[in-house]
Amino acid sequence: MTKLTLATRKSQLALAQARAWCATLRAAHPGLEVDELHVVTTGDRITDRPLQEIGGKGLFLKEIEEALLAGEAHFAVHSIKDVPASLAPGLLLAAIPPREDPRDALVSRTGASLLDLPTGARVGTSSLRRATLLRRIRPDLLYTPLRGNVDTRLRKVREGDVDAAILALAGLKRLGLADQVTQILDPAESLPAVGQGALGIECRDGDTEVQALLRATHHPETAVAVACERGVLLAAEGSCQLPIAAYAERAGAQLRLRAMVADPDGSRPRFADEWHLWPTSEHEAQLLGLDLGRRLR
Repeated sequence: MTKLTLATRKSQLALAQARAWCATLRAAHPGLEVDELHVVTTGDRITDRPLQEIGGKGLFLKEIEEALLAGEAHFAVHSIKDVPASLAPGLLLAAIPPREDPRDALVSRTGASLLDLPTGARVGTSSLRRATLLRRIRPDLLYTPLRGNVDTRLRKVREGDVDAAILALAGLKRLGLADQVTQILDPAESLPAVGQGALGIECRDGDTEVQALLRATHHPETAVAVACERGVLLAAEGSCQLPIAAYAERAGAQLRLRAMVADPDGSRPRFADEWHLWPTSEHEAQLLGLDLGRRLR
């Protein structure tokens, strides 16, 4: 196979990360061509309401997965944090490339850090996870819904619609906007979303030739960490309706797994911080996450 078709959203970030990854795919397979099928998802069309009100992050995948199942495209590149715990039947994640920085970042209009923002400052985020975690540090701030692409959210900070916004550092880096960051938040302050900073390359389950091509970009260590985090998500039945965070990282021969699950309104956050021997497989990693997620649920 010498030509593949990528199904992708049209947002600047979706195109940037998909095209950067496709460059590594072509480097692994000289002569391979990649066409683009641009897809407008429900999540892209509805921008005036929080995701939890319209069905969750899976709305950024639905139409793309339909294009894959219909044979209109061979694969898609997703931000793992946007991928629900269960994929549509007939699809799988064929590759997990190396992870970008998973941390959250604060961008403030005045350059003030999280601790230095004045009481009552408006912090834009449509993430229940981020609002739940940051309220533990700054309960006096006003956390207000903020939808739209990265440029839109940064513009709303600049124009004073909000005093600050919380975004994924990985997305800012992929767009060359890391210089906009006021403060990188430590995971102890804002524990990342499941799979944040990681990409997932999705294709049809039975398309073994495509799977083999995509697999050349697979990064086993990132895949183990992501499988562990997604185990937490699956066990806790996480979605946009439930604030949930999970971050797995390697420390020598060990895996550190930190997680948080709260009630739908952000109350009763439950935390865990565990150490395990580094798993020998993605399946073993997922079992660790499942066990922790069940206990936090």
